[in-house]
Amino acid sequence: MKLLYLPLFILYMVPAVVVDPIDNVAALIRQGDTNQLSKIFAATVEITILDEENVYSKVQAKLILDKFFSQNKPLSIKMLHKVNSNTNYLFGVLTLTTAGGPYRIAYTLKKAEGGLALIELRIETEKIK
Repeated sequence: MKLLYLPLFILYMVPAVVVDPIDNVAALIRQGDTNQLSKIFAATVEITILDEENVYSKVQAKLILDKFFSQNKPLSIKMLHKVNSNTNYLFGVLTLTTAGGPYRIAYTLKKAEGGLALIELRIETEKIK
């Protein structure tokens, strides 16, 4: 009878899996999933794509990213840098390889009511050395 409760005890003792928000955003970018990505947008998002920079509403930002991902189908990502030492701000930099070439993407998450919100997203062409 004691062995019957052993699996429940083990499950209780194993901590819950914690998903890193920086990695979560990277995965959504890798998938080109603007629907899920837009759910974590702040009310306004500063987006820079190549040389075009502006502040957009959630809906506008989703449309801008939809256009980018339709022209540049994501193939793979490589995480270059992430800063998670400050609980109020998180920062990630990655290289996104697309059918149109490599891009360097930097993004910032800020602590907001109910969790973290994406406040800035910068997409630049990757300068290959």
